[in-house]
Amino acid sequence: MTETIAARARAKARFFPLFAAAGMVLWPSGVGAVLLGFPTAGAVLRVGAIFFFAGAALLRSSLILWTFLAMLAGVELGLDAPHIAAQMRFLGDLFLRLIRMIVAPLLFATITTGIAGHSQLRSIGRVAVKALIYFEVVTTLGLILGAAAMNLSGAGWEVALPAAQVAAPAAQSVQGWQQAALNLFPENIAQAVAQNQILQVAIFSLMFGVALALVPKPKRVPLLSVLQSLADTMFQLTRIVMLLAPLAAGAALAYTVGSLGLSTLLPLGKLALTYYAALAAFSLLVLVPILIAFRIPIARFATAVGEPAAIGFATTASEAALPLAMERMEEFGVPRWIVAFVIPTGYSFNMTGSSVYLSMAAVFVAQAAGIHLTLAQQIAMLVTLMIASKGVAGMPRAVLVVLLATASAIHLPAAPILLILGIDALMDMGRTLMNVVGNCMASAVIARSERALPAVWEPMEF
Repeated sequence: MTETIAARARAKARFFPLFAAAGMVLWPSGVGAVLLGFPTAGAVLRVGAIFFFAGAALLRSSLILWTFLAMLAGVELGLDAPHIAAQMRFLGDLFLRLIRMIVAPLLFATITTGIAGHSQLRSIGRVAVKALIYFEVVTTLGLILGAAAMNLSGAGWEVALPAAQVAAPAAQSVQGWQQAALNLFPENIAQAVAQNQILQVAIFSLMFGVALALVPKPKRVPLLSVLQSLADTMFQLTRIVMLLAPLAAGAALAYTVGSLGLSTLLPLGKLALTYYAALAAFSLLVLVPILIAFRIPIARFATAVGEPAAIGFATTASEAALPLAMERMEEFGVPRWIVAFVIPTGYSFNMTGSSVYLSMAAVFVAQAAGIHLTLAQQIAMLVTLMIASKGVAGMPRAVLVVLLATASAIHLPAAPILLILGIDALMDMGRTLMNVVGNCMASAVIARSERALPAVWEPMEF
């Protein structure tokens, strides 16, 4: 029996790279055939690639492989059967609805048990200050790099808009810091849960956990046991819901391609390439040095965040990856009370990928409108974006709301922003992936600063 299992394992190890390599050859060949004027042959090659990737996924099953396979299948469905693909949106919406159902009780249970169960009251204030400073520094660097990348690219200058569409709108008031601070605290916790206000739920849970920790132990233990069972149950429910992630990812891409078509994305290709190049530069110039400085093993961290990042990339919703990200970072070695505090807070204060996108998109809008921004104007724009971006929910395209409000405040027209909508789904994948990675990294960095990461790691089993 043991020999049979070993033989099967060897066969899988031998055939997996062959299937994966065949898929990687056939897919670009199919794209090339379309460019050469052979659409039918191209479709056949791409479908063949999908079948080989499916074989690879069956040989070495993982959430990342199945998500990748579903994304390719979704693109193919959108290209070959757009009318059917346009009806697939409900699957992605269903997945996001199930995730939203999980988030609030999961946060409440994990934050409360993390604080009350480990009596980390003295550490909470220190961790909060460290986290906010870290978030501000990283997002500010992201804003600066995004603006610099778009100034170098100049993609917006190639956009030709009618004169009537580039008139700047009247300035509108931007939410002041007092109102932003007030909105951090829920006046009705049920309303905060219903509206999926992640930060409000996190703050209520934090206060509840502190209060529970101050209750005498005989009265605290029964409720703490119930909340711990709730946390374990919600993590188990997360694993069940995540089985739908590949299907949701494929359906979302099928809907996007089927509704818009690939041709609508081509004129804005330079903007997308600039953005992904900026994300790569941000990773190499900012994130990797931070990991090295805090002595966090890069390969191990990449393994831990791989699946949550893939979920965020595929669904374009940071909150979709929240439960899995919290679970993976806890398995990575970050204490639960730090994970439960830092990651949800980062969803409003550490939108790493969104910060790069916001400044880049704002400069793109100015270029498309024919507006030459001086250095002083760009600095003022970055300060406005830095303030306005706080409180952005980890939801698909929510960052566009901030961009529209900021553009109005700095007298930029809205028409180029609407133009970005044609390619925003593609860019949203990258910025959501970076948001998820940035939030996970923040928890590891804060844990290292608290000397709470293990000196020697045990092998992770996901």
